[in-house]
Amino acid sequence: MTEYLFREIEKEIEKWIGKKEFIIIKGPRQSGKTTFLLYLKTKLPSAEYLTFQDFEIAKSFSSNTKLFVERFLEKGVKYLLIDEAQNVKDIGERLKLIYDLYSEKIKVIATGSGNFDVKVNVSGYLVGRCILFELFPLSFEEFIIWKAKDLHVIFKNYFESLMSFISGQQEDLQTPTFENEFLKLLTEFLIYGSFPAIVKEENKEVKKSLLSNLVSTYLEKDVAYFFGIRNLEKFRDLLSYLAYSISNLIQPTNISSDLRISFQTLENYFEILQQSYIIFLVKPFSKNLITEIKKARKLFFVDLGIRNYLVGNFLEDLEKREDVGKLLENFVFLELLKKFKDWKINYWRTTSKSEIDFIISKENEIIPIEVKFNDYKLSRGFYSFLKTYKPKVAIVFTLGKFGVEKIYETKVAFIPHYFI
Repeated sequence: MTEYLFREIEKEIEKWIGKKEFIIIKGPRQSGKTTFLLYLKTKLPSAEYLTFQDFEIAKSFSSNTKLFVERFLEKGVKYLLIDEAQNVKDIGERLKLIYDLYSEKIKVIATGSGNFDVKVNVSGYLVGRCILFELFPLSFEEFIIWKAKDLHVIFKNYFESLMSFISGQQEDLQTPTFENEFLKLLTEFLIYGSFPAIVKEENKEVKKSLLSNLVSTYLEKDVAYFFGIRNLEKFRDLLSYLAYSISNLIQPTNISSDLRISFQTLENYFEILQQSYIIFLVKPFSKNLITEIKKARKLFFVDLGIRNYLVGNFLEDLEKREDVGKLLENFVFLELLKKFKDWKINYWRTTSKSEIDFIISKENEIIPIEVKFNDYKLSRGFYSFLKTYKPKVAIVFTLGKFGVEKIYETKVAFIPHYFI
């Protein structure tokens, strides 16, 4: 088994291991799904690991699913761990059959790459029968555990302090320590990304080669094979175009014109890129005010290493990078996505172009978030938002200032990016 290092998903899935529902794990290629399944095999009693990347195994499963499962029941198997499940086209129907006939005797935990649910509608067949999880590349906290475990306790204490501040349980934040070490880790994360194999590799040229291979594999297996896209050159052009557009609002009509791709084809490509975990498109925050933009989407990449490979820029001196602000904003978005799972994430922009990078919201609570590099000056739009919506707290990620400041009725926390 490939060396297993801690993933947060382990704690989430642990709650469901003893329950009847099947477990489905989706995520990008090479995000660690296979390694995690093999780890589960060592932890669960009577577990059997199978990969449907093996044609013969997938064929046997498809030919007679009942006999296939009954063979493992005869062996006393209680957990069937199925990897690369998307390789069986009607996997959704077949998992439903297994659940309906054998769920009292055997539990299935299955993984699939991003095209999983698009092509086979697993969730549709397993409504009420499965729990769905997503395994992304490493969060920054997981990255710290893997690269500098001795710093994890400091990171954890600071993050807990931030959450206590957000909930109103404390007024101030813990003062940052070991800033240079955290900044060095953040820089590596921003430049080479957080896919497990790339994080483990120390040689930077090998990291770049692994990123190149990851993109090639994605294009050949997901895009060409599963989604049947024949014009890979146009798809590559779009990928590169978007890589230069991270953290920006995108205008599909402009992209369609620039790349000479029909609008319908472009929309199809966007759907594929989102479903296969390459990009996220974030919607605007709106309280139905006429002045707020309703339709434009903001673009982020799921992994910054892939993004930097596509633009051919691995410069590690953040001060010299023109795109450092965009990288940091994309980074904060990814961490919000992983850490604030019960919150909605939007951006805010008015027709007069006042804007805030992120608005996270849950029930009646909203938190505006700005992302800066060394600068910490707040825009008129930020002040306007605080005055209009009166949030209890706001956050400004910056390396230029630390502390809590009261602005109108809002407590604004100025904190470094690497403590999210």
